[in-house]
Amino acid sequence: MEFTLNELGSQNFAFEYKKDGEKLAEIEWIQKGDVMVMNHTYVSDVLRGQGIAKKLLDKATDYARENNYKMEAVCSYVVAAFNKSNEYDDVKA
Repeated sequence: MEFTLNELGSQNFAFEYKKDGEKLAEIEWIQKGDVMVMNHTYVSDVLRGQGIAKKLLDKATDYARENNYKMEAVCSYVVAAFNKSNEYDDVKA
């Protein structure tokens, strides 16, 4: 499964997974300087239960690390993931 980085608007970005033109999963953020404000995660019912949201978060985390960004958790999924694990501590804003 490959996630594509897309610019959705001014300072608004997402990693998305599309199949046959349909968006099945995404993690979205607003870029504010060197902080990624993580505001939305979506996984289609078709893909639920397969760990796709974590894969999206991990992809976004890799992107943050590569670009020396921090991540602010706003989306409930990201908040929960940040609270549950210390693997994201180095990117927390």
